[in-house]
Amino acid sequence: MKTTNRLFIAAFTMLLLFSTNSFSQEDQRPAYFTMTTMYWNLDNEGTNEEWVAAEKEYKEKVTKKNEHIRSSTYLTHLLTDNSREVIYVQTYPTWEDIEKAAARNSELEKEAWPDEAERNAFLDKQAAYFSDYHSDEIFATMAGAKLPAAPADKNMVVYIRKNKMAYPDDGSNKEFNELRMKQVENVYKKNDLIKAYYPSLHAWGDDRRDFMEVFVIESLNDLSGMFDKNGELGKDAMTEEEGKAMGKYFKGVHSDYVYTSINL
Repeated sequence: MKTTNRLFIAAFTMLLLFSTNSFSQEDQRPAYFTMTTMYWNLDNEGTNEEWVAAEKEYKEKVTKKNEHIRSSTYLTHLLTDNSREVIYVQTYPTWEDIEKAAARNSELEKEAWPDEAERNAFLDKQAAYFSDYHSDEIFATMAGAKLPAAPADKNMVVYIRKNKMAYPDDGSNKEFNELRMKQVENVYKKNDLIKAYYPSLHAWGDDRRDFMEVFVIESLNDLSGMFDKNGELGKDAMTEEEGKAMGKYFKGVHSDYVYTSINL
């Protein structure tokens, strides 16, 4: 790899990461979010209703009171390669808040359940729904999010596309961001089936090339309609030359995942 390309990679990554810390009051987007991938413990005899009730109780007594956590949600399998998969997503105002959140949770747990035995019993029951194994990733949010018109009052469908970034010698931060925002403004924000859209870039975890896009829609039936509408809007969004320029920033390989967002 050429020296100029290495410098471009470093500059490109730092620009996107630092830009997340200067978001406007208008969009109120957090700077980072974590994704903890867990797996159901199939030997657990608790019901889904009992799990939801426990998570709601924890969220009300702990997570919502934690000033270091902006929001949280669970994503459960719809169309992925493992039906046991559950993803817990939490958003944070700054990188420092990620480090502080766990300690603050412990403090709030003691306030919520002052009796140690009662507290441990609740937390053990909560943890028993999942296997011991989990993995973690951190993503940096990017400009261009389409925020929901109102908080969801029901479970939603979440489609996640992980694209693999390329780092062309003739690329630039300016060109990539201009082309990306043109697509966002003229396709995703004009597609009424997309209730929310969140772009992000790898910050820590599995693959530094990951550019992840999250699309929130109302139902699984809307998924194909979303793709069709994106295709229609995309025809007028960019010229053929712009489309080719945008394509050079990606490997041409991506993976797809569909989840249910649990409304707690």
